[in-house]
Amino acid sequence: MLATGVWPLLLLSLLSCFFHCEHLLAFSLKNCTIIYTEKSNVSVTCTERYLAAIPDDIPKNAVLLNLKSNYISNITRMDLEGLFELEVLNLEKNWISQIDDDAFADLVELKVLILSINRLAKLTKNMFQGLSKLETLSLDWNQISFISPVAFQPLVSVHSVDLSYNLLHQITDIDQIIKLPTSQHLFVCYNNFTSFQSDDLHVNTSNLLTLSLDSVKKFSITRDIFPHLQSLDLRGWTGDIEWEVSNKTFLKSLTRLQMSGTSLSFEVYRAILQTVYSLQELQMDNIKKWIDDGLIDVACQIHSLKTLNVSSSKIHTLKENMLQSCSHLTNLNLSSNHIDSMADNALQSMTQLRSLILQNNYLSELPVAVQGLTTLEVYDLSINDISELYCPYFWNLTSLTILDLSHNRISYIYECVFENLNNLKILNLENNKISSFDYSFKFKLQTLDSLYLKNNELINLFQGVFSNLSSLRYLSLDVHMCNNVEEGGLKGLYNLQFLLMQGDIYFYEHFSGLPNLSTLILNVVSSLPHNSSEQRDKPFSNLPKLRKLHIKVHKGYYDISKDVLSGLTSLESLRTEAYFMGSLHPDTFKHTPQLKGLTITYSELSVLTSDVFLPIPNLMMLDLSNNKLRSLDFLAEAKLPALRWLDVSNNELFVISETVIQSLLTMKYLDLSANLLTCECSNYGLIHWIQSSKQTQVVNAHQYTCAFPVSQRGNKFLDFGFDSCWIDAALLCFLFSSSLVVLTLLASFIYHFLRSHLTYAYYLFLAFLYDNKRRKKGIPHSYDAFVSYNVRDEAWVCGELLPELEGQQGWRLCLHHRDFEPGKPIVENITEAIYSSRKTICVISQHYLQSEWCSKEIQMASFRLFNEHKDVLIMVFLEHIPAKQLSPYYQIRSLVKKRSYLSWPQAVQHTGVFWQKIQQALKREETPAEHRRLLTGHQRVIQ
Repeated sequence: MLATGVWPLLLLSLLSCFFHCEHLLAFSLKNCTIIYTEKSNVSVTCTERYLAAIPDDIPKNAVLLNLKSNYISNITRMDLEGLFELEVLNLEKNWISQIDDDAFADLVELKVLILSINRLAKLTKNMFQGLSKLETLSLDWNQISFISPVAFQPLVSVHSVDLSYNLLHQITDIDQIIKLPTSQHLFVCYNNFTSFQSDDLHVNTSNLLTLSLDSVKKFSITRDIFPHLQSLDLRGWTGDIEWEVSNKTFLKSLTRLQMSGTSLSFEVYRAILQTVYSLQELQMDNIKKWIDDGLIDVACQIHSLKTLNVSSSKIHTLKENMLQSCSHLTNLNLSSNHIDSMADNALQSMTQLRSLILQNNYLSELPVAVQGLTTLEVYDLSINDISELYCPYFWNLTSLTILDLSHNRISYIYECVFENLNNLKILNLENNKISSFDYSFKFKLQTLDSLYLKNNELINLFQGVFSNLSSLRYLSLDVHMCNNVEEGGLKGLYNLQFLLMQGDIYFYEHFSGLPNLSTLILNVVSSLPHNSSEQRDKPFSNLPKLRKLHIKVHKGYYDISKDVLSGLTSLESLRTEAYFMGSLHPDTFKHTPQLKGLTITYSELSVLTSDVFLPIPNLMMLDLSNNKLRSLDFLAEAKLPALRWLDVSNNELFVISETVIQSLLTMKYLDLSANLLTCECSNYGLIHWIQSSKQTQVVNAHQYTCAFPVSQRGNKFLDFGFDSCWIDAALLCFLFSSSLVVLTLLASFIYHFLRSHLTYAYYLFLAFLYDNKRRKKGIPHSYDAFVSYNVRDEAWVCGELLPELEGQQGWRLCLHHRDFEPGKPIVENITEAIYSSRKTICVISQHYLQSEWCSKEIQMASFRLFNEHKDVLIMVFLEHIPAKQLSPYYQIRSLVKKRSYLSWPQAVQHTGVFWQKIQQALKREETPAEHRRLLTGHQRVIQ
């Protein structure tokens, strides 16, 4: 049996394990983010997080893990443990210099491993153990100088290996890769190889399709070891090279060759080109030195050649005979040269040419040499200095399908320019100086699918400009400089599906005639207030099939009508930036019931109500980032059962309430970054939910910091200690019930034993307040005495007391039945009577003792007696009352013990003495040195 002391430790360990496991299941990762997708695959990105090690909270079901651009220096056996479903691992741009043996052993499903731009110096024997399904391995830009002879043996499925930019120096280092039966693509350029000779390779036949090779002093193939090689990249070659391919058939499958550099001799180029008789695509960069010597002509001697790319070779003039032998070419790329002129018959022999790329040159006019290329399908003249398009130029290019004239200085297009281009599908005129199209598209471009007109200087857009482009599906247009845009400017584009429009908001009322438009992107360059009209308030009312609407305002804003989305019954995605400025009308989305994605950013929204979202119950993605929201309470009643993705980063959120958290239970992705979260008990529910949720990923939650209070500012939000916020429910119930019992007992005790004392204290308090009030105002007494008696003793008071004291002695008395103010509360009457009289005469009898009001009167009188320390109370007993009968009447019993009193039964035989004593008591001043003026007008002095 376990010792007694061991059980607490065991229990503590189990609890620790439980909480640790719960943490691992949580979706809020410390340093990484799970990329939200509709698919079930889990993709995790940890790029640029300053990580020194692989995080320990990567979900075990992750399929993609991106750790690019961190400071990881080594990978241990435990770092990637349990990631059995991982297919892609990117460790590019770290400081990795050490990878332990079997570090990848658990990655049994891994297909792509990227270790580029690190500090690896060697590849050890068991480094890649377990990677039996790996297809792509990138090890470029390291410091690898040693590879174990068996390092690649576990890679039985690898297709592509990149070892470029390393320190390898012997071709035998890559021998094992070349002979892998699955290896197809090998990149080993920019290493320190001195030679590449088939005799040094211990392989009979390789299945390589692509080989990118470092510059060597000797390239020799004496055996047919590359029967399947299709692409050879020699662009890194420099210096004098000995090229030896003893039999042309050894490169019989080579169809693509890339070379560059002026340091290679003309003879080396010739030798290489003479051994690749099956070549179809050839790229030669930086060969200016050998162009005049006829290197292009040598290349075109390869009859199978179809594509020739001669770029960055500083060609100024395309001479008459430069391409004369290239008649069989179908694709010619002369981009990034300095071509400013071209002989009129420079392309005369190229009767099969289909693609001509003259991009990024210095042409100032359309080259005449192209006019006769009737087979041309792709023509790229972008990034030149062409300013004018004249009509006959394109008339013979009837096969043209793609024409790119972007980034020139074209200012006007005549109506006949595109007259015969009936097969044109893509026309790019972006970034020119076109001021008007007028009749540029007058002749039908029957097959035109895409038209790019953005970033021009369009001044006018007249009605019917595009009316002949009935097949157009994509249009980008810039009208921000227009002075006049006629209604119906887009008329005739019945099949248009995608429209990108840049300009002022004034022109967005012209979307009539686009019944099939599905995507509309508006870049509002300048937006100013304008007079409201039905058409302007409902600019999209004629777009019934629109599914995506993106609006970005770059400058200015104006009031948005609540009906701005009217007619968009098919809209599924709405993205706006600086558009709905400040607020949203509750009816804004009543016209878009199919909306699934909504983005409203940079709009200074501070308050949202749930009514706004009631018309869009199918909403799945909501982006409200970069606003001024202070509360998410609208989500609690918004009724968005399909919402899975929410971004409210960069707002002013302080507290997320419990009701809001309850509405987020079906959420998959939540971003609360860059808010002003307060580290107080009010956020206890949020912290607990983030740490325990197994469904919702709160992006970068472990990086959130406290904004308030000041004492917590800068601390981690999830590290806030909420122990003080937690009260055990059982303890709370015990304290409440115990307090209730104690209060009940105390109330019963007070009522039973102390109610008379409390009543007395209450009336004393009232008397105290009244007395202070009279003192402050300096009010004189109105009566000589107030007579307190029971109504049953009224006969004695009226028959004996009143005649004697008022009639014979001349005192002014206050009697309740005669002098109390009608309608006034009786307690106030009693208080005022006592304090308005110099003395109080209490006529005590059995009836008096049983009277509630008499009891109150004597209590107040006694309070005055003890509070003022004055002789203000005269007690007269009408009958003999034994002391035991006085014991329940605390106040009277106390007064009888301390003060003298008069007894009527004892004075029956000597009534004169009785009345004389009352007279003396009334005459006696309250204090020895005090003088007063009697109400009768006589002045007396206390002896």
